[in-house]
Amino acid sequence: MIPSNKKGETIEVSVASENAEAIGGVLIAFFAALMAIAQMVNGELEEEMMIAHNKVVNYSNWYQSKSIKESLNESELHYLETLIEAGLISEENHEVITSKITNTSSKIKKYDAEKTEILLGSSNIPKEKWAQDLDGKMGEIIGIKEWELLANEYDVATQKFDIGMLFFQISIVLGAICIIIYDNPKLQRGFIFLMVLFGIIGFTLSIYGYYLAP
Repeated sequence: MIPSNKKGETIEVSVASENAEAIGGVLIAFFAALMAIAQMVNGELEEEMMIAHNKVVNYSNWYQSKSIKESLNESELHYLETLIEAGLISEENHEVITSKITNTSSKIKKYDAEKTEILLGSSNIPKEKWAQDLDGKMGEIIGIKEWELLANEYDVATQKFDIGMLFFQISIVLGAICIIIYDNPKLQRGFIFLMVLFGIIGFTLSIYGYYLAP
């Protein structure tokens, strides 16, 4: 009778182990598929993040070029005003210099308005203050601050995806260990539980990252 009981117990252990291996294999495939989807979405978000960072750099350079032009015109205006105040302009040239001062002042105001629109974006300033076109169209400027905000939002979202994929990877490793430990069904069930737990955490973080994305 004792050998028979041992044989029965061995069969039960074998069946339980096979069941655990089957469950582990299915879960590995399931979480691997979820991780692949998360990687694909994360790749797209990282691409958008890089575009936003590049826009920040490009628009910052654009803003800087406007600042340089504004500074040059301010220096010219100061020089012309100094000439008039010092009485160094003859009467016949006075009108020409005055016109030049008016024109330079107008340029300074224009560059200042363009800088504001490049910094804040067209949507954040009144329509009547639009000064900078983009490809010949007015009101199309997405400001530096807007691009910076987008870049930061994409960065936070991709970080959540990265952490989520880490949990997916841990889940898959736990599943592999579950399959390897074929002679201990109780331990296998423990690894399956941990596998599901880590997989759910990875899935939750991925969904949260997608929710945070702009």
